Amino acid sequence: MEYVTLNNGVKMPLEGFGVFQVPDPAQCEQAVLDAIESGYRLIDTAAAYMNEKAVGEAIKKCGVPREELFITTKLWVQDATYEGAKKAIQTSLDNLGLDYLDLYLIHQPLKDYVGAYRAMEEAYKEGNLKAIGVCNFYPARLADLCETVEVIPAVNQVELHPFFQQENALAVMKEYGVVPEAWGPFAEGNHGIFTHPVLTKIGDKYGKSAAQVALRWNVQRGVVVIPKSVHKDRMEQNMNIWDFNLTDEDMAEIAKLDLGHSEIVNHDDPGFIKMLHTMKIHD
Repeated sequence: MEYVTLNNGVKMPLEGFGVFQVPDPAQCEQAVLDAIESGYRLIDTAAAYMNEKAVGEAIKKCGVPREELFITTKLWVQDATYEGAKKAIQTSLDNLGLDYLDLYLIHQPLKDYVGAYRAMEEAYKEGNLKAIGVCNFYPARLADLCETVEVIPAVNQVELHPFFQQENALAVMKEYGVVPEAWGPFAEGNHGIFTHPVLTKIGDKYGKSAAQVALRWNVQRGVVVIPKSVHKDRMEQNMNIWDFNLTDEDMAEIAKLDLGHSEIVNHDDPGFIKMLHTMKIHD
């Protein structure tokens, strides 16, 4: 495993395990246990995934010392106010059974996220959050937040994969010292990514799969990746990306796959934003 050093000196694994769309508690707990056994130390969940308690059970049972794990969760839109965030942070800590979180992120740039971030800054200074950051903050939103707050976000988790490469967004993150983290590093299976001819041909040179090439490409750009799978053999394959390097020529070939837009979500669609506001995760 390789690590990236965040802007506050905290070291974060460049590859982790995500539990998005694994709401079944037993399946989620087993998946996290399998991931930790396979070598993952970064586990990424969210209040909105409704599986923090299952992740917490796996952390408790895994046998790996807490300080060797890097646990991330996220603040949902419903709680994106100063007071809401203060409560939500404690709720997540309680659900996970932890005294502190390694990274806490605002899930969407919606509602009173500046007020929420103020509460996160306080929890960070108190030591309950070792690092704080955001998700889905597109360049202008991220610049505005960075120009407004006291503690610059350590991480911005956004959609990043060969078909949506976001070089402009990465440039803005670099300017502010924010580490990019990829959700959906496999494009949620779109474009036949697992058998894509360009990725497959590159992989053949190294005895690697198209999926492994897609992950390696992102980490070579300095992007943290959090692939998800409930199958242990796939988890192990996803972790097996640290013994080869893509050449500049390989990277240039993959650069040609960029469509320049997301085909998964449209954060400029008012209907999508309304839907996120109406999604409640508690009374």
